[in-house]
Amino acid sequence: MTVALPLVISLAVMAYAWPAARMGPRDLPVGIVGTSTASQGAVEGLARSKPGGFDFHLYPDEASARSAIRERDVYGAFVVTPGSFTVLESTAASPAVAQLLGEVGRQLAAHASRAAADRASRAAADRPASSAHGRSARSKGGRSGAEKPAQVRVRTVDVVQTSADDPRGVVFSSSLLPLTICSIMIALVVAMSLRLRPVSRLLILIVMSATAALGVYAVAQGFLGALPHDHLATWASLALTVLAISATTAGVVALVGSAGLGLSAALMVFVGNPFSGSTSAPELLPKAVDDIGQWLPPGAGASLVRGTAYFNGNDSAGHIAVLTLWSVLGLAAVLFGHRASPFAKGPLADESATVGTEAPANDATPPHAPSSPEESAHSSSPAPIGMHAHAHARHAAGA
Repeated sequence: MTVALPLVISLAVMAYAWPAARMGPRDLPVGIVGTSTASQGAVEGLARSKPGGFDFHLYPDEASARSAIRERDVYGAFVVTPGSFTVLESTAASPAVAQLLGEVGRQLAAHASRAAADRASRAAADRPASSAHGRSARSKGGRSGAEKPAQVRVRTVDVVQTSADDPRGVVFSSSLLPLTICSIMIALVVAMSLRLRPVSRLLILIVMSATAALGVYAVAQGFLGALPHDHLATWASLALTVLAISATTAGVVALVGSAGLGLSAALMVFVGNPFSGSTSAPELLPKAVDDIGQWLPPGAGASLVRGTAYFNGNDSAGHIAVLTLWSVLGLAAVLFGHRASPFAKGPLADESATVGTEAPANDATPPHAPSSPEESAHSSSPAPIGMHAHAHARHAAGA
């Protein structure tokens, strides 16, 4: 234990800290509006500054880019013109990505300003001089252009905003861990219900998932105002997330016994939560982490709830399929693997096993017919087990 527990703790800390320490864009889908020289320059600048960081989508106009953001095709878009730079972002999709796109937009605008100043300086230097007065004017103009380079204006537009009561998305990201832990607790309660039939356990899992999701939604939206849209769909998304986690945990426990509880907790809490990208975005995590996290219930559930609460359920089919698959597999394991319950050998089972087994079969003696009224009286008395031998001994001594 002195070796195993510190190792487990170290792995748990690494599971949470490593993705956060390696955060950065990896094939992050962003839009570019237009095919002008300025737009091409922005794409080249992004590709040079962060190789492999962005997955570019071209759109003919700003309206198309805004529609793509609402449909969750891209996290944001850059509208580049010779004199301005507009960053279309979505804090509802990810506050971290919105902040990243804003910083990238300011860097590209500064780079465009310097490039415009350099072009102006070269144009002034290449202009032919016809007189000393012209040369003096050119020199002053060149110095003025170098001192005051042309500035490209930057404008940031939040296309899909978070709730005004949760502007940074803290409530949303902070709810995933307790939701996962409580789902595991639901599975533990079901696993301890020894006297329930498997079908009853399935009904309890479904009903408790729905009611727990209703309580979570009442707190997150009714009290904190963090899930402002599509109330019924958001509640259903929370219920499906709880069911996927709790059913999977209960199913693993039913199949492998008490070790299944620890395995499920490790998978959901120490892998599913930090790999979910709920505090940032899946595309900001290392590639392997992104792939694993979205195939586990916490990651798929976080993406689904975000989609129903802010994006009218767009791009949610894959997440629904993942959660449904985990739920079906877990419920099937509960239905067919109940005989391996880890509590089947607990105190209740020991007590039931002792009923009707007062003496081993090998110690049984052949029936003895009473030979006298006294012996008949002794045989009919309700003496405790172990007293019959003494009674027979006394009768033999009297005879």
